[in-house]
Amino acid sequence: MGKKIFSGVQPTGNLHLGNYLGAIKNFVDLNNEKDNKCIFCVVDLHAITIKQDPKKLKNNIRETVATFVASGIDPKKSIIFNQSSVASHAEAAWILSCVARMGWLNRMTQFKEKAGKDKEKASIGLYSYPVLMAADILLYDATHVPVGDDQKQHLELCRDIAQKFNNDFKNEDFLKVPEPLIQKEFSRIMSLKDGSKKMSKSESSDLSRINLTDNKDQIINKIKKAKTDPFSMPKLIKELEERLEAKNLLGIYASLTNSTLEKSVEKFAGKNFSDFKENLSQVLVEKIQPISTEIKKLLADQSYLDEILLEGVEKADLIASKKIKKIKEIVGF
Repeated sequence: MGKKIFSGVQPTGNLHLGNYLGAIKNFVDLNNEKDNKCIFCVVDLHAITIKQDPKKLKNNIRETVATFVASGIDPKKSIIFNQSSVASHAEAAWILSCVARMGWLNRMTQFKEKAGKDKEKASIGLYSYPVLMAADILLYDATHVPVGDDQKQHLELCRDIAQKFNNDFKNEDFLKVPEPLIQKEFSRIMSLKDGSKKMSKSESSDLSRINLTDNKDQIINKIKKAKTDPFSMPKLIKELEERLEAKNLLGIYASLTNSTLEKSVEKFAGKNFSDFKENLSQVLVEKIQPISTEIKKLLADQSYLDEILLEGVEKADLIASKKIKKIKEIVGF
């Protein structure tokens, strides 16, 4: 029996290799598995927890859809939609925020990281968005949710909220408790300029990341300039703990070639970094350039992207509106 999968990506624009290997590549594989039912959401309500430029946000929503499709997600097989167009998400988030507990949210480490030192100035949305994330998932009776390390805690919260709602309203199994889907053999993608920092679009230097819209020359140049150390390629996997940049680049190679870190270390053991970088550039160009070309082509046809969203919204609304209707009945509305 296939899985019912829900996942979301924030429309922050300028998606990069970290987003692709950390989420989108996995989405494509899940979309291609025969019996799976996949729902991929552009989580624009989550995006506004931090101030956005309205014009840019609209473009970023389309760019995220273009990236999904260019990467290989079939909008006829999977539902692709944007969260703000399905009202049930906001409604369910409010009802579930009356079930969730302050103590649970106070434990969320991601809020502490994102809010920084002055958390009094952070928005309430940034604090409570894990409840909205729970609503996103629970509205669709998702059985599985692909999560990275940074979202595991939020999925645990989602499971707690579902169980508490079912217990509070004596309605066993009404909200389905989802399972995490954690990628095997996946390396967290770090900055090309600093192996201790996550690859991010907010880093000032564009050389720190491979954008999914980069062309062949940009990709080759960025890998050529990527930070390494003065030694030859590591011979043993245990060396990687001390050599973060080598670990990151080998992790990227392993993820792109569907190999393991061990096999990648073995393949390039003792070689010059320049030889390895040539190989890595080739693999990246083969994988990313076609996506980049397709994203640009799709962005030139905004009406097609809007059509995908419109169709996706209709399909998603059909499922979510039935669930919220039942939730309201259970609560007593």
